[in-house]
Amino acid sequence: MKVENTQVQMRKGILEFCILEIISRGEVYASDMLEELTAAKMIVVEGTLYPLLTRLKNASLLEYNWVESTSGPPRKYYKLTETGTQFLNDLRATWYELVDSTEYIIQNKKAQQS
Repeated sequence: MKVENTQVQMRKGILEFCILEIISRGEVYASDMLEELTAAKMIVVEGTLYPLLTRLKNASLLEYNWVESTSGPPRKYYKLTETGTQFLNDLRATWYELVDSTEYIIQNKKAQQS
């Protein structure tokens, strides 16, 4: 078993959460999301982002507006819907619970080794 496979699966598991967090700050263009996700080492290929955005839109968690651009075609800017905001709040609660649970297990192991 390769550790890289597990690492990729862990990242995939929280990618939607990270995308929703980025969009929760306000309307955002996909390439800006991609840039932040890449900088955070959460995503490595552009082809991963767009299917996720489509799935989140189809689930009514986000919507988009077309904005004219002075340097090319119109741009699609994403924002959360009310349903998306509630969904994100639920994911945040789950995230903090998972972090606490994981830290408990890690710290418990350290305590037993002492």
